[in-house]
Amino acid sequence: MMTKTVLVTGGTGFVGGQIILQLLQKGYNVKTTLRSLSGKNKVIDTLKSNGITNFDALVFIEADLSKDDHWDEAMAGCDYVLSVASPVFFTIPKDEQEAIRPAVEGIIRVLKAARDAGVKRVVMTSNFGAVGFSNKNPKTITTEDHWTDPNEKGLSVYEKSKSLAERAAWEFIKKEGGNLEFTTINPVAILGSALSAHISGSFGLLQHLLDGSMKAVPNIPLNIVDVRDVADLHIRAMTNPKANGQRFIASADGQISMPEIGALLKNKYPDVASKVSTRTVPNWVIYLAALFNKQAKEAALLLRISRNVSNANARKTLGWKPIATNEEIVLASVNSMIKFKH
Repeated sequence: MMTKTVLVTGGTGFVGGQIILQLLQKGYNVKTTLRSLSGKNKVIDTLKSNGITNFDALVFIEADLSKDDHWDEAMAGCDYVLSVASPVFFTIPKDEQEAIRPAVEGIIRVLKAARDAGVKRVVMTSNFGAVGFSNKNPKTITTEDHWTDPNEKGLSVYEKSKSLAERAAWEFIKKEGGNLEFTTINPVAILGSALSAHISGSFGLLQHLLDGSMKAVPNIPLNIVDVRDVADLHIRAMTNPKANGQRFIASADGQISMPEIGALLKNKYPDVASKVSTRTVPNWVIYLAALFNKQAKEAALLLRISRNVSNANARKTLGWKPIATNEEIVLASVNSMIKFKH
């Protein structure tokens, strides 16, 4: 059997790195795009420290989601594309269009190049923000049939940009996709064991708890997922014939609240968690603050959405099964933060 070649965009990322590791372990040829080839050694060192010794199957290409250059070269000879990278913001832009336009243009650029190169399937890393932020009925279960209203009050610019980018991608596939197959993965907050000091934005939550900057903990229930499970789901969605045209929520089973995370940390890591507050913020305080404060608006939306999130589609269609429980994911994340001195 010919070895299949997979392009992974954003090889230096928290999810991208984990996907590359698993693909190489499974014997695929991997190409990865970096915004600058200066990041190449960092990727190689990370893979080496996680057991990869042979790098003949890994190729690096410099390509940026905001430019047309080198995407045809990146796609050449690829069977599959995992579109993981998303535009990077070091500060939230004042004008939300500055966040939305690059996200939409980036995925369309990837899809056009993939279609023109005869790629079989693109799997896009979308997120749960595109699925479940408008379902506020706690009695219902959120599935892939749900879509977030991009104008939802309290939706962060990041979530909105991902949501609109996914909508634009499906629209493109419908109208101009040709033979290109397409699937999306919609992960909830991604945590878990890090391969290097590079971690995901979701770790900020744990950092704020541990460093004591959260003087009282909002009683917000969360859905979380282990990064290894997210990578595994991408690879299953890439090869399974049934995955074409589908979305897959990536989430561990059940939910865990922020006070529960705080209590878990105090119990398992008493030294590290000495600053974790045991006070909780009553929900009414958040709702009141939401009238005046953008961050509180986002927190209020998180309180309102249904946290009954189903991962049944990934389980049933792709045979995917999360390897980690919510508690294990939190503890693995903190272990990584200690190991890499965050």
